[in-house]
Amino acid sequence: MLNKVLIANRGEIACRIIRTLKTMGIGSVAVFHHEDRNAPHVAMADEKVQLSGQVPTQAYLDQDQIIAACRSTGAEAVHPGYGFLSENASFAQRITDAGIAFIGPDAHVIKLMGDKIISREFAAKHGIPVAPSAKQTGTIEDFIKEAAAIGFPLLIKASAGGGGKGMKIVREAGELEENIRVAASEAQRYFSDGRVYAERLVDMPRHIEVQVLGDGNGNVVHLFERECSIQRRYQKVVEESPAPNLPVKLRDEICASAVRLCAAAKYKNAGTVEFILGAGGEYYFLEMNTRLQVEHPVTEIVLGIDLVAEQLKIASGQGLSFSQKDIKQRGHAMEVRICAERPDKDFQPATGRVGVLRIPEGEGVRWDGGILQGQAVTPAFDSMLAKLIAYGPDRVTAIDRLAGALKDTVLLGVPTNIDFLGRIMVNPVFREGKLHTGFIKEQGDSLAPVPVDPAAEAAVVVAALTTTDDFQASAFHTPEPHASIGAWRN
Repeated sequence: MLNKVLIANRGEIACRIIRTLKTMGIGSVAVFHHEDRNAPHVAMADEKVQLSGQVPTQAYLDQDQIIAACRSTGAEAVHPGYGFLSENASFAQRITDAGIAFIGPDAHVIKLMGDKIISREFAAKHGIPVAPSAKQTGTIEDFIKEAAAIGFPLLIKASAGGGGKGMKIVREAGELEENIRVAASEAQRYFSDGRVYAERLVDMPRHIEVQVLGDGNGNVVHLFERECSIQRRYQKVVEESPAPNLPVKLRDEICASAVRLCAAAKYKNAGTVEFILGAGGEYYFLEMNTRLQVEHPVTEIVLGIDLVAEQLKIASGQGLSFSQKDIKQRGHAMEVRICAERPDKDFQPATGRVGVLRIPEGEGVRWDGGILQGQAVTPAFDSMLAKLIAYGPDRVTAIDRLAGALKDTVLLGVPTNIDFLGRIMVNPVFREGKLHTGFIKEQGDSLAPVPVDPAAEAAVVVAALTTTDDFQASAFHTPEPHASIGAWRN
């Protein structure tokens, strides 16, 4: 087993990885930018190394500094978490070439699955359903003809894309050329790769993904599926496992497809194969994320498996610690992403300072966070602050526990989506499990906030802030040496 691991990340996921390292008796190394010097992941780690950079993201993306940090601390492995360098094939290769274990798949597999065009071709070659599509191999005029021949509506997507960037919906031929050009321009700007392709759009689909683990020798197990259909701007908001109202036969087919794909790629470590599921039961390969997912806790809870621990075992050469027949689902788990954003203003990211933070507790409730009271929330990073997860013996219980935990969560000083998430939990359509990726738009009226008088809201926030012990201590406590001077200090 590994003795010391450097976490090339920050925030919630860094804290979550460190917790498992401590449980397993493995040393942890945190890296941080000056802005994060007081962040929870820095305080939790056994060792820490400061990274330099004009902006924080520049520091966390600096491969040379991370490798140097491994050298100076004696870290034997790097866990990339998600985001930043987690799906960077060149980083994985450099780590491996430096004699350090990369806790993830091999670089060539990251490259294979990171290119949406190449990964789709690989999936189709191995019998995985892929939506009808066209890619540009000649002139844009030829590409337009090939795309139009598929039939409308179409989805134009960036080959190297993600997060909705370089993605355009086209519903008629007259819109096709302009949307191809715009998508290619966005792809070039965001990913330095202007390649795009067109595929048939499945209207109002469900987003089903399968968690997998592989040993790198073709041995792969699936850890069942997650439902990730509640999205805004192509980004997930609510995730759960198992997926509601999914026939057993269809679940088995989707999971088997994920295993077949990963076995063919000789996949190593944890990954997620994502699928689009149409209303008629047809499903298509969407992409593969070659890393740990944000929503991995729901899988952990219903299976009783620590995915980070399994990642560490595989990376240390121990292989899979269980077979497919050993994996059983029990109960239901649901996760929401708590973000600094304004749902009433098209989910615009928000900033501020966390004035009051009260973390919910209770049966079946789990909080995965990386923020502290008093911490500044800046535009430097993603808007996600924490994840709130609830478990129950059935879906209704899990929803009710999550709804209660959201009510008990207090996070003042920064606009968040907490109330919005609470409204999703009580929405009757959501509770029936009638889910698709257009749910938030479709249910917009029922998810809208109740109008609140701004003055009254401000008064409540001020009252909450000024009555907390932490606020009073910081506002009224007189630090030394001034306190010893007594009344004469002024």
